[in-house]
Parts: sequence; C-alpha cells; structure tokens
Amino acid sequence: MQRGSSERELAARWEAEAVAVAEAPAAAAEQGGVDSGAAGEPERKAPEEQPREGAPAQPRAAEEGDARVVPRPPPTLPLAKPQPARARGLCPHRKPRSKGRGCRRSSGRSADEYCSQRPVTVDSSKARTSLDALKISIRQLKWKEFPFGRRLPCDIYWHGVSFHDNDIFSGQVNKFPGMTEMVRKITLSRAVRIMQNLFPEEYNFYPRSWILPDEFQLFVAQVRMVKDGDPSWKPTFIVKPDSGCQGDGIYLIKDPSDIRLAGTLQSRPAVVQEYICKPLLIDKLKFDIRLYVLLKSLDPLEIYIAKDGLSRFCTEPYQEPNPKNLHHIFMHLTNYSLNIHSGNFVHSDSTSTGSKRTFSSILCRLSSKGVDIKKVWSDIISLVIKTVIALTPELKVFYQSDIPAGRPGPTCFQILGFDILLMKNLKPILLEVNANPSMRIEHEQELSPGVFENVPSLVDEEVKVAVIRDTLRLMDPLKNKRENQSQQLKQPLAAKEDPSDSEPANASDSNCNPEAHLPSICLKQVFPKYAKQFNYLRLVDRMANLFIRFLGIKGTMKLGPTGFRTFIRNCKLSSSSLSMAAVDILYIDITRRWNSMTLDQRDSGMCLQAFVEAFFYLAQRKFKMLPLHEQVASLIDLCEYHLSLLDEKRLVCGRSGTSGGRPPDSGTPQEAAPSAQLAEGNPPSCTNSAHKFSHSRHALS
Repeated sequence: MQRGSSERELAARWEAEAVAVAEAPAAAAEQGGVDSGAAGEPERKAPEEQPREGAPAQPRAAEEGDARVVPRPPPTLPLAKPQPARARGLCPHRKPRSKGRGCRRSSGRSADEYCSQRPVTVDSSKARTSLDALKISIRQLKWKEFPFGRRLPCDIYWHGVSFHDNDIFSGQVNKFPGMTEMVRKITLSRAVRIMQNLFPEEYNFYPRSWILPDEFQLFVAQVRMVKDGDPSWKPTFIVKPDSGCQGDGIYLIKDPSDIRLAGTLQSRPAVVQEYICKPLLIDKLKFDIRLYVLLKSLDPLEIYIAKDGLSRFCTEPYQEPNPKNLHHIFMHLTNYSLNIHSGNFVHSDSTSTGSKRTFSSILCRLSSKGVDIKKVWSDIISLVIKTVIALTPELKVFYQSDIPAGRPGPTCFQILGFDILLMKNLKPILLEVNANPSMRIEHEQELSPGVFENVPSLVDEEVKVAVIRDTLRLMDPLKNKRENQSQQLKQPLAAKEDPSDSEPANASDSNCNPEAHLPSICLKQVFPKYAKQFNYLRLVDRMANLFIRFLGIKGTMKLGPTGFRTFIRNCKLSSSSLSMAAVDILYIDITRRWNSMTLDQRDSGMCLQAFVEAFFYLAQRKFKMLPLHEQVASLIDLCEYHLSLLDEKRLVCGRSGTSGGRPPDSGTPQEAAPSAQLAEGNPPSCTNSAHKFSHSRHALS
C-alpha cells in the first residue's frame, strides 16, 4: 500500500465518521505482506519467534513481507488536510459538492482503493526446478512472492515434488495427496485395467500391460497362447521399472524368456507392455507429445488442457524393432533426458526445428498435409478425460485420508504431464502420466567434456511459463472478490453527471483489471464442459463414494471387516445364497491377496481396488445376464437407492427426536413394518444409528 493511498483512506474516514482509524494501515500491511519501509517508516522487529520445523532459515530479518517485521505504525492523528476541504465545500474525493447530493461513495473509498487490493501471496520456497518459470509468472501477474517461506499463511503454496513438503492448514497447494503414488507405472496400469474390464473399447488407448513379478506367469501364458493362434505375430515388449523416471531402466525385449527380464524380477517391480511398432514419424524420427493438464478440483471434477505442448524427438532414424536394434535407445525412446546425451541432439530456438519443438508446430505441419487436426485434438481430449476418470476414485480416498472432513487443510490443484504417442494412423496412445513434469526453462549445453552450462530454452519458456501463469490465474483466490468490487465500482461511475469524470473512470477500469496486459488463458476447460459425453464412465468413482462412506474412521484408507459387513447389510445385498459367513470369507480372500500385492501397509484391511473386485463379484452374482458394466451400474443404483432410503429415515428420526414427538417405530405394526425393513441390521435407536453410521461427503476442491 502506498503512502498516498493510506492517507486518502484515513482522510475519508476521518471526514465521514470522525473516529480514530489507527487500526487500518496496520491491518492492511499485515494482510498483504507490505514492506514496512514503503512509507519511509523505520523497521521494527517483533519478538523473535521459533522457526517452523523444516522451514529454511530466513537470510535477513528485513526481507520484504517477513513476518518478523511489525507493520508500520499509523500516522499521527488528527490529519490537517481534510478539514479545509470540507470548509471549501469539497467532498472527501476533492470534488465540488452538488446541492442536495453528497459524495457518490459514502463509504469514503476512492476508485483506486476499490481496485487496489492486496496482492495474491505465493510461497515458492519449495518450488525447486520450477522456480524460474514460477518467478516469471508471478512477476507477470504482479503478485507477491515469498521465496523463503512465510510464517503468516500464504494464498498459494507451490511445491516441486509432493503435497507433504510441509504442513499446510489453509490456502491452496499445487499438489494432490496421493498423486505421486497414483501415476506410478503399476498403479496407473491397475487403474486403467479396471476401466478396460468395464469399457474395453473406450480404454483401448493404453497398451496391454502386465505387472511384474506378480503376473509374470500370466504374461508368459498369454503371449504363448497368442503366438500359437497366430504364428506370424512377432511382438516387441517394453519393460518399465515402476519407480523409474527419465527413461531410467527401460529396455525392449522380443520374448518373455529374455534373460534381462529375469533380472528385473529379482531387482524391482516393473510393468511390461506391448511396444507400439508403427508410430507416426516426422523427418524419419519417432517423437512423443508432452501435454500439460490442470486438475483444478476432484469434486466437482474440473480438467483443463493446455492448448500447446512439447514434442520430444528421438535422435536416430526409426526402424521397426529387430534383435539387432533393440538396444538403440536413441531410436526407440523419446525421453528428453536420454536423447540430450546423443551427439545428434539439436538445441534450437525455433519452435518448429530441433529435437524439442512445440506441439502446435507439429499440428501445423500435419495440417499442411491434409490431416484433420480437429479430429486429432478431439481424440487427445477424450484420452485425457478418460485417464483422469480412471485416476479420480483412488485420489478421493487419498484426499479424505490426508484432509479428513472437519479438519483444517488446504484445497488442492495440480499440473500433470501426459506423455502421448501418435500412431501412424494418428490414433493417440497413452505412454504415462507424470505427477511432477519438468518445468525447467533452460537446457544443459556441454562446453567441454564433462563441463555443462545452463542455456535458456525459448521453446520451454514459451510453453511452460504460460501453463504456470495461467494455472495461477485460474486458481486466483481473490479473483471473485476483485470482480465483485469492480461491478460495485462501475454502477456509481455509470451514473456520473460530470462529463469531466470520464477520463478518471477509464483509468479506474484499467486498474480494476490487472490481467488486461496478459494474453488470453492458454488452458482450455474440457470437463465439466464435455461431462455429458463421459459421465457414464464414472462407475468406479461412484463405487469409491460407497467405499469412503463405510470407512468409518477419519484418515483411514482401508475398509475393515465390520465396515464391509455394514455395507452389505445396509445395501441389502445378503440373501439366502449369500450369507454373512460367505461375505466374511469373500472379504478375507480378496483382502489377503491384495495386501500381498501392494507395498502400502499403513493400514490393515480392504483397499479400494480390493473393494472394486468384491463389488464386481457381487454384481455378477446378482445380475447374471448383463454385460459387466451394466451389472456394476445396476448394483450401484441398488446400493445408492437403499442408502438414500436409510438417510431419509435417519433424517426423520432426527427431526422426531428434536421435536419431542413420538418415535416413528412406535405406531401400529402396519406403520412400523416399512421402518423396520429400512433399518434392517441397524440398532433400534435412530439417533444412535445416525451417529454410528452417517458419514458426510467431504467436498474435495
């Protein structure tokens, strides 16, 4: 806040209310992290506080916005200037008063004060490799950065790796809990496989995959079976370590008996996939596409896709895999971190040449050859939405575990990196999803053997800065407040009678729109914009809601045997052919198998994937003659119906308990029968039942 603005505000309030306003500048300075020396006041230090655990030490006490600097004291009152203004017949805005008409803003706030709010604050102390692009973005937005952290809460926390980089209890953080685990090779493959079982045609954009070592025997058997049926089939497989990144540990094989595969089984888990042998080539080189996707919220689900991305090229002309070229990583692997070490790698400042280009330049080139670019984009958007739908259910479970309902915590958003390969027929194939895509805007250039220098990359900067900047614009926590104040300001300005005020009004409009100097947002909303086309795929998401409802204990991620029995009982799924003893056996068998396959042993019980398998089993028993996705949808509808009746009954019970009326079960046997059916398996007390089993959904944002 500038000194002139503070004095105008104080003067106006002094005139309008004739009261002391000593609190106003201090409150504004504390809220916005304003530099204590902005108005020439001396710095004053507050008593030393203990540093936050894990936070870096502050290098200097007088850092702008440092919480250890007390906001400047208010000016000495009374002020001398306002009184002559009134004596001369001027309103607090220094304009002549009209007869019978007071100042247009009786609150005493000027146009500048309506629009010049405190800046959005961003904690960038954990940004890591995305720091340079983030700094440029904050500077373009004219926001306030805290590069060394801040003891007071910030509006946005930008983390480089994980949601758990530090403890946050408010604001927004650019990571979802559990996202890093969800997009690992094995977890992603399992999530997509569930959707492939339900909708095989909709999810054929992901290569057939096997998880090693658990499914090694299945992998061998299925490959042998296909080869026996088609002797001409000569597949290639790509092995990807589960915890690998930047191409580390990836290799190609032609047969499950490959000796390298045996080594993988003994060292670390991996995913083996069918290799795409016929990719689209440009300049005889294989390439992939890195697209940036913003997951703005989980519930309601909001997805944005950047209008431009990066194309990363191999550095050796492509040939279909054969035993002689399987080890040519510069021919088969598009990873930037691998190809940069090739002698053929070309750094270029042009967006349409070199080993890294913009995706838009590729589309322009394809368009010049008659390719339907709209169809390509439509297929890519469909792939992204379907993949996020596959990931969302378990992300909700992670979210409620880290940020349970009723406890303080931030809201979350995240930029994901989708790696997509275009086949020769232009069909997009999902390679993998990155929870922490590189946001570096420079590349390493080798000056001499072993000596590297960081050189700015215009291609990276053009794409990545726009993605970060516009993500911040979409997540701006003060945007709605700013727009509301702008509307409030325009109404009285529109009624001005003095034509000489038109020029200041225009100036105020430009001040009220701090994004006027910025280009249009590069992120395009694709969900819920296209929700009607994809909502039928969200069956597992609805299963996850059932799963979370019966977890019972806040913060847990696994369903105990009591919770599973309660689910069966409340949804009326037990019958003469499915006794509760059979339900217990089902729970034990499925839970034991899944717990042996997963590394997460934080809780004992049934994980979401195990619950989905049990749900499939129950659906197939109850609706035998339907396809699997219709069986599952019918069982979900049945469960949701019975639970809605149960919730309605509890609501009635709660109302009757507070009004002192007769309990609903105390009537005649005919009246009590429906209630007894609804509450089958529950304690007779309505209030106790509601207290024990109700689990309100936590809005994930």
